[in-house]
Amino acid sequence: MSTTSKVVLGVSVVLTLSTVAGVHLKQAWDRERLHEGVLRDLERLQRKKENLRLLEEQRELTRILQKNQNQD
Repeated sequence: MSTTSKVVLGVSVVLTLSTVAGVHLKQAWDRERLHEGVLRDLERLQRKKENLRLLEEQRELTRILQKNQNQD
């Protein structure tokens, strides 16, 4: 095998291995980002529930306050 063919083979092997490694790293990164998105969505839903609960409490307190002001 000539030196040129050995160099070409070596470069091909290095490029192939780096491409495969790059694809695997990108897939792992994408998978992690998707998982983080799910966690953010769950946190957002939890905050929304909490905000709705607080809003309902405020509505109830407003009703009580208005009722007390009307009685006075």
